[in-house]
Amino acid sequence: MKNSVKEPLTVNLWFEKDAEEAANFYTSVFSDGEILGTFRYGKEGQEIHGMPEGALMTIEFMAHGTKFVGLNGGPLFKFNESVSFIIKCEDQEEVDYYWNKLGEGGNPESKQCGWLKDKFGVSWQVVPKVLYKLLSDSDKTKTGKMMNALLEMKKLDIAKLEEAFNS
Repeated sequence: MKNSVKEPLTVNLWFEKDAEEAANFYTSVFSDGEILGTFRYGKEGQEIHGMPEGALMTIEFMAHGTKFVGLNGGPLFKFNESVSFIIKCEDQEEVDYYWNKLGEGGNPESKQCGWLKDKFGVSWQVVPKVLYKLLSDSDKTKTGKMMNALLEMKKLDIAKLEEAFNS
């Protein structure tokens, strides 16, 4: 059977109870952010899910060209660093914007090498596009110097990365 993609993937994020707050936050951070719809728990299955009738079950939203579903599924699962979302930024202004917005209220100890956790525990990588160019350079001495500089950073600084690369 030929594998044909009919619709892009949708990312499902399991929250304990903050799916609506998270969706509102993400749609405010990204310029294309939009709430697409909600679904609420009914009385069916209350013995399993424990949620009151009418409580938000899922919220579907768009952010940065990606469709997400936020699920209020209770405390069974937590986010961790094994999954993160990469934002490829054009310039330092864009790096600063996403770093500051997404990092607001998150765990400061999670910030390293362009990675951060937001206030909901979701991991993000805020990366300047130029980093990929620097990393793919054939001069391993230059890329090594740049990597040493990167490993000392929390938020990535394009000027410092390029300075280390060119030193």
